Amino acid sequence: MLGLKAFETNRDIYSPNRNIAPLSSEINESGKLVVGGCQLSELAKKYGTPLYVFDELSLRTACRTYISSLKKHYPGDSLPLYASKANSSIAMCAVIASEGFGLDAVSEGELLTALKGGMKGEDIVFHGNNKSHNELKFAYKNNVTIVLDNHHDIELLKNIASDKNPAKLMLRFTPGIECHTHEYIRTGHLDSKFGFDPDDLKSVLEELKTYKWAKLNGLHAHIGSQIFEVQPHVDLAGVMADTLKIAQEIGHPITDLNLGGGLGIKYVKEDNPPSIEEWVEVISNAVVKACRERNLDLPRLMCEPGRSLVANSGLTIYKIGAKKIVPGIRTYLSIDGGMSDNPRPITYQSSYSACLVDKPLNTNCEKVTVAGKHCESGDVLLKDFFLPACKSGDFLAVFGTGAYNYSMSSNYNRIPRPATIMVADGFVELTQRRELPEDLLQLDVLPDRFIPRN
Repeated sequence: MLGLKAFETNRDIYSPNRNIAPLSSEINESGKLVVGGCQLSELAKKYGTPLYVFDELSLRTACRTYISSLKKHYPGDSLPLYASKANSSIAMCAVIASEGFGLDAVSEGELLTALKGGMKGEDIVFHGNNKSHNELKFAYKNNVTIVLDNHHDIELLKNIASDKNPAKLMLRFTPGIECHTHEYIRTGHLDSKFGFDPDDLKSVLEELKTYKWAKLNGLHAHIGSQIFEVQPHVDLAGVMADTLKIAQEIGHPITDLNLGGGLGIKYVKEDNPPSIEEWVEVISNAVVKACRERNLDLPRLMCEPGRSLVANSGLTIYKIGAKKIVPGIRTYLSIDGGMSDNPRPITYQSSYSACLVDKPLNTNCEKVTVAGKHCESGDVLLKDFFLPACKSGDFLAVFGTGAYNYSMSSNYNRIPRPATIMVADGFVELTQRRELPEDLLQLDVLPDRFIPRN
């Protein structure tokens, strides 16, 4: 059963990524689900559905746990960077910046959002495997560290950066390590669109040393996402320390070592990711050991959490509509959202946990399949899922939707995107307004010759 009682078992109040529901989740005297001191069914009635809800307590707790864990376990300087692709909004960036984080961005849009949210340019790194001239120019103008991903970046920067104001750079390479939830691959050459191949590193480092417009301060590597294992990061630290030693011998003043992100979260009760502190302790000890073995000074340690910062602080509320019973096969419950506000199930076959917001502890359940409203048979959010008996108009909360839901959302079938709110201590802040149907027409152009003439 996926009632809230299951969520409260072994709750980790220090590591939100290990909880299905937000930290502030509770059941009020009426037996209804409350988050951030706000009853979810009342929020749904006031702000409409679908509705993205963020728990500020969970978000800030995750940020503070990363910061405190780095200070506790890493004896050198450190700077965690928010992987803003997980969820990019001005309000989200403002909260995370206020907690002492930097940020990584992969487009001018994410850069602009971060800057508007109060992130300082010097605390932002700019990724991407096909950066445009305009994007690089915008990053350079705002004092952002640019992550060199390939020779194309170098050629474009030759016409942007100046000798008097060298571009701050970081070099990304494929470390021969790839890890996802149930996969761990170690090889010399990974098939990836990102980063320089290991065989190219020395020649690229020597080339960059000849450019006065280039100031290489850091190295970057990333080994995957939704990671539950820690050993791959130990291996990664050794590979990066080897590269750091080569770069310094060539004459680059490398001060930053960025090990990427990828820490997994708990989507369903079977998931068992490491805590934030466990993950930080492993990478910190690994970097310290690798540097000491090579007689290297400790660099500033960077990491790039995204999902583990925001996913479990978020949930989505839907309203249940139509019900269809296919005798002997399946019962469908249709909701007022789906693949346009959460494309992960149809794209990755991702699993989620959910409950009825006004019956979170009801154990009188039936097996249903929760389907979205889009014109796709594969638009299914929860397959063969157990929920209490419900009716049209009931509200459903789906947990763990704070990452890669709004940021990957679309207007498929010309369906507007949901609103986003943040809750804390009984207060509600609207952080992204709901799109309206007429908003979807703002960029449309109707040529004169297409207008009917009488």
